[in-house]
Amino acid sequence: MGSRRARGILVEIGRELHDARVNHGLSQAAVGRAVRMSRSQVGRVERAQVPLVPLANLARLMAAVGLELSVRAYPSGPPIRDAAHRALLDRFRARLGSSVWCGFEVPVGRPGDRRSWDTVIAVAGVRIAVEAETRPRDVQELQRRLASKRRDDPSISSVILLLSDTRHNRALVRDHGEVLRVELPLPASAILAALAEGRNPGGSGIVLI
Repeated sequence: MGSRRARGILVEIGRELHDARVNHGLSQAAVGRAVRMSRSQVGRVERAQVPLVPLANLARLMAAVGLELSVRAYPSGPPIRDAAHRALLDRFRARLGSSVWCGFEVPVGRPGDRRSWDTVIAVAGVRIAVEAETRPRDVQELQRRLASKRRDDPSISSVILLLSDTRHNRALVRDHGEVLRVELPLPASAILAALAEGRNPGGSGIVLI
């Protein structure tokens, strides 16, 4: 997926570079001299025939034809997950009652949104989203991610932040618990007891397991 997108970006940049160069009446040789590249190198970039182009080179080429290169990252889907993350979800699933439905990598509700919840459970007529983290570092980013997903998925009644029970995560909850529990107030014991019995916990909370 990432390689395919990178190829597409290089094709788009090459086309924009070519069009701007031609519109300004510049030759490939002239552009090359301005950025210390050969005419043939400029041509290969325009045709997207250079798979590994340094970002600095692209920025210089675009500047030479009157353009500014801009690079940004946008949420597009779930990141890769490792064995520790899968083990965390498996431990959580083992604590659920037999009547609790559990789905993995469930898309956020808005059509066309490529984000997903790690897990969504259905219990007692409600849908609860589960976001699992083995070692979160940026609490503010985590809060923003949870808030934006919940805002954009009206099918979700509450959210469980699932954390590996490690020294790092216990310290994180201790140090940031007051902030986190504004949106995640339920204690883990109440959440796990309710889910084991097939009941709706009735709110959002943090579970270390």
